[in-house]
Amino acid sequence: MNSSPRILLLGILPLGLTLTLAPMLSAQVFVVGEKTATSDFKLNFKPTNLELPTEPLNELGRRELVRDLEAEQGFAHVPLPMGPGLTLQANGDLSPDEEHYRHMIYEKGQAAATGDRVVVTAIAFKGDRIIVDLNGGPYAKHRFLRHVELNDAPVVQDTDDAPTGARVTLVFKGGVPQISAPEVKSLLQPVIDFGVKTSEEAYANTLPEPIKKAIATHQVLVGMNHRMVLASMGAPESKIREQQSGDPNGGRYEEWIYGHAPQTVRFVRFVGDRVTVVEIAELGKPLEIHDKDEMGAYAEAPPTREIALGDKQSGEDAPAAAPPTLHQPGDAPETNETVNTSRKVQFPEDKRNAPQTAGQPSPGSASDGSHLL
Repeated sequence: MNSSPRILLLGILPLGLTLTLAPMLSAQVFVVGEKTATSDFKLNFKPTNLELPTEPLNELGRRELVRDLEAEQGFAHVPLPMGPGLTLQANGDLSPDEEHYRHMIYEKGQAAATGDRVVVTAIAFKGDRIIVDLNGGPYAKHRFLRHVELNDAPVVQDTDDAPTGARVTLVFKGGVPQISAPEVKSLLQPVIDFGVKTSEEAYANTLPEPIKKAIATHQVLVGMNHRMVLASMGAPESKIREQQSGDPNGGRYEEWIYGHAPQTVRFVRFVGDRVTVVEIAELGKPLEIHDKDEMGAYAEAPPTREIALGDKQSGEDAPAAAPPTLHQPGDAPETNETVNTSRKVQFPEDKRNAPQTAGQPSPGSASDGSHLL
């Protein structure tokens, strides 16, 4: 009898849980790597071309920028990674490049996704740059005062909340010029859009021109995703979920309904995250059905995740990770025979219903015939 902790643990588990655990213990661990997790990431960056003043920024200009920019709200044009890593050259490029940007998103996480609302929480000036903190910035506030105590009490109450904001550093050649708040917003336009009022408008502005025009005219095209339809039509009046083609084993679809009779009624059917059918019922006209792809080359890749054994390095095959095990060092390797025998749960024999032999007292009674309490 193997007395390893693995066998002892399985010996005390209920039968159903043991049978459930058995295939799990030999399953392979799957890891989603960096390339898989950021497969749908795209950095659509377009530099600005704004004529800048030549005079250096004075103290009055600094105060006006702080007053006019702090607490301003905008929407992210690109995914903003947590931390201080983004540097934008005025009328120039954004660093890091797309490959390192992708790695930063994977390693640190997102402070805001494309189209999310962001708030300017701090403005600072340093040499030739303006430092813009978004959603609280990348660092915890009062970091120094957290270590100071007065009468055995901390000056600033410490919290466990980790900072989740972002920072964009706007760099100027030759120093910060005498610039106004609207001009700073224009220079930040490739990263943050301050001109729109809703998240849907900010998202629509990041799409190709034909899709943007369709959204502006409140059209729904076959191939759009949920977010595009929301940007074009808003929230539906009602939704229904049904089985496809009456097949109980078939996939399910969701239908969004806009309008009600006698107005024009639109039925937008989704399978997954894509529009597959658009039906338009207009009073006095035959039913108009669109079921062919209308996005063409502008269709985005479906938001799926491929489960892989980690991302392999280019030019070499990474060894597959060993499956999880409860084996202790020095235990003999498992075989099918040992697995089938060692994982059985042993129950004590039930002798209450066993046949009794003559002259042998039954359980629960004394030898003189009286019952035991």
